[in-house]
Amino acid sequence: MDLQLSGKTAWVTGASGGIGSAIARHLVAEGANVGIHFRSNEKAALDLVNELGDSRSIAVGGDLSDETQVESSFDQLIQQFGQVDILIANAGVWPPETVPIHEMTVSQWEATMDNNLKSVFLCSRQFIQQAIAQGLEDPAIVMIGSTAGLFGEAGHGDYAASKAALISGLNLTLKNELARVAPRGRVNVVNPGWVVTPMAKKFTADGESIKHALSTIALRKVASPEDIAHSVLFLASNRVAGHITGQALTVSGGMEGRKLYAEDELDLGRAIP
Repeated sequence: MDLQLSGKTAWVTGASGGIGSAIARHLVAEGANVGIHFRSNEKAALDLVNELGDSRSIAVGGDLSDETQVESSFDQLIQQFGQVDILIANAGVWPPETVPIHEMTVSQWEATMDNNLKSVFLCSRQFIQQAIAQGLEDPAIVMIGSTAGLFGEAGHGDYAASKAALISGLNLTLKNELARVAPRGRVNVVNPGWVVTPMAKKFTADGESIKHALSTIALRKVASPEDIAHSVLFLASNRVAGHITGQALTVSGGMEGRKLYAEDELDLGRAIP
């Protein structure tokens, strides 16, 4: 099916990472132009531009928790492509060390909130301002949440809280505000569970952690970045998701916050894509 994304321009934050790069590839395959954001991994972003073609993509670096850099990023995108039709707010961090709230430093909490929540606020604000300026009828925002925001995650309370804020407060507020200034503007969230990405390298290398996670997943497998990208493109498309807004689509293989399987019911050889 034609998603009618051809000629649209999407800004994919965190596009130098596993999920972001998969989203960018699928968008270009559908005929969209893509802004590929990176914060520190410039080489990966430039390699992706080289792969996708510099007439269809552009690498734009920046700290998205800094409003001046966010404004500059959008200026570069508009100069290159004229307007930004779709915002994929994917950039974020998952601090790899397990730290309970009672031991967490204020600096860690603030850094996670800056990277995962403040950055989405700033990008959404700038995206909507340019949508108003451009007179866009049907801009779309897709934010990347997490099952941690649904179930909580012991030892990662900062991450869980930042993602919960996207899923509920920000998503449900923006879907009302965007439609007031762009009649068909939509805002939704995709909530991945465990995904095989560089950010989850420590998890995927630990057999016991994988077994524990798989025991909570109905499909008994971990997602690939493409699993998440397909859901993001669905929500970004006004053709197939044009009457869907304010929703949170969980892409986790049926994960629950409880154990569904015993370890002897799991096949690790078939669990990792």
